[in-house]
Amino acid sequence: MAKGMTGKEPDPRIVYADIIDLPHHQSSKHPHMSLYDRAAQFASYKALSGYEDMIGEEARQTNRKIDLEEPGLDVLNQKLNLINDMLADGENPAVSFTFFVADAKKAGGAYVTRTERVKRIDALEQAVILCSANANGINETIPIRDIVEIHGDSVDSVDSD
Repeated sequence: MAKGMTGKEPDPRIVYADIIDLPHHQSSKHPHMSLYDRAAQFASYKALSGYEDMIGEEARQTNRKIDLEEPGLDVLNQKLNLINDMLADGENPAVSFTFFVADAKKAGGAYVTRTERVKRIDALEQAVILCSANANGINETIPIRDIVEIHGDSVDSVDSD
């Protein structure tokens, strides 16, 4: 039963009968608030700000890095040697590299395929230096340990051997 209707509590219509018909108070100091502003002060807020971002980040899929076996590593080494020979002859071959990029926020990462001209292969740094440069003017690099596939007209003949 509703409060005030059980017979034990007084009826609110009787208790507040003296003020129920009075006009609504209007402040002389503060202007009347618009309905939009009144609604805004009672609007919900996000008590758990960032929660949806965290859930989305957790749901985002990443891949594991593939560790190549000996036959795959041999093919990659042959292709890199072939590219190095072309570079020594003054060519900058266009090659597609598929390589692993580690995720900055969680374990795993993604595989990216990039087709670009090769500037040089740095044996000391164990990286392929591309002809394209980033925003700082530095040539982009691909660590050799992250490469899983190399394709291109100049190197695909190694696959058929």
